[in-house]
Amino acid sequence: MSNQFFEIKNGNFVASEKNKVKNVNLKIENKGDIISLLGPSGVGKTTILRTIAGLQKLDSGEIFLKDKLISSNSVHLEPEKRNIALSFQDNSLFPNYKVIDNINFGKRRSNGNKFSFESKDIIKILHIEPILEKYPHQISAGEAQRVSLARSLMSKPDLLLLDEPFSNIDQSLKEEIQYSVKKLLKDINLTTIIVTHDSYEAFSLADRCGIILNQELKQYDIPYNVHHEPNSLEVAKFLNKGVFIDVKVLTNDCAVHSLEHDELGEIRGKLLKNYPKGKIVKLLLQPEDLVHDDESKLKLEVVDRKFRGTNFIYTLKTLKGEHLPVFVHSHHIHQHEKSEKFGIKTPIFIDHLVCF
Repeated sequence: MSNQFFEIKNGNFVASEKNKVKNVNLKIENKGDIISLLGPSGVGKTTILRTIAGLQKLDSGEIFLKDKLISSNSVHLEPEKRNIALSFQDNSLFPNYKVIDNINFGKRRSNGNKFSFESKDIIKILHIEPILEKYPHQISAGEAQRVSLARSLMSKPDLLLLDEPFSNIDQSLKEEIQYSVKKLLKDINLTTIIVTHDSYEAFSLADRCGIILNQELKQYDIPYNVHHEPNSLEVAKFLNKGVFIDVKVLTNDCAVHSLEHDELGEIRGKLLKNYPKGKIVKLLLQPEDLVHDDESKLKLEVVDRKFRGTNFIYTLKTLKGEHLPVFVHSHHIHQHEKSEKFGIKTPIFIDHLVCF
């Protein structure tokens, strides 16, 4: 075992034939790092958390925490001996305890880790003050999630596991709580693994992000690389709201590479992989990649327009029938209607040319 704070080696996690994740290799090198596991619902993310916490056995492989083997074929350290706290997505509060008593229960499980906060600090950060004297059946699902998180934090664990911790919290409060929780976790240097199906949440909270698809950990990297440099077509399709178009590689041996599309013309940028000249590849085109320009000679037909608050998202159709999404700021004077022609700035420049 190398000097990692936490490590999964060749881990196979099985809850059922459909709910399993195989051959997982994952390292957390630094104490205090926040890791997110991102994937669609039902893919096995929660199964991984439950196994790390010791609530179910590892099918095969090894799990280490602070250089100690806690799970393998022959070793299964009991949950109460792991000093790992798991905050469930569902309400797991004690129904006969008031909210304040549920939170303080976490103190009983504390192993003496010294964190620079008290229960009053957690209560304030998570906006729990108004419900302290209520029972679990008297509070909302979002409030119950916050109470469960507070109880887990009060146990002062070595490793904190959060299962969709903000899924039931009102949108108006969610970003504030996410920011406050991340700041707290960093301030107290508490290593955390967060499971979510929300890519924005996964990227904004984590130091590293793992993508779980089709029973496998497909990519594990810093969030920027996961988003801009997906390692497979499968990951790219899962993460991005763009489309793939066929383009031809024109140049691949200079600082700025060049691709060509039959209708969009030249597309410049930096290829993340080396492809031979003339090869036809699939290019990921995202809504922010095309720039609106009413004066451009390149014009495409508008087939749809959706208002998204700060921007419109237009869908444009090429002569070949490809549908391309484009963002335009909602304050733009000319709002194009369906069937109108929509200008695209040329040549098109995209920082990261994601191709497969």
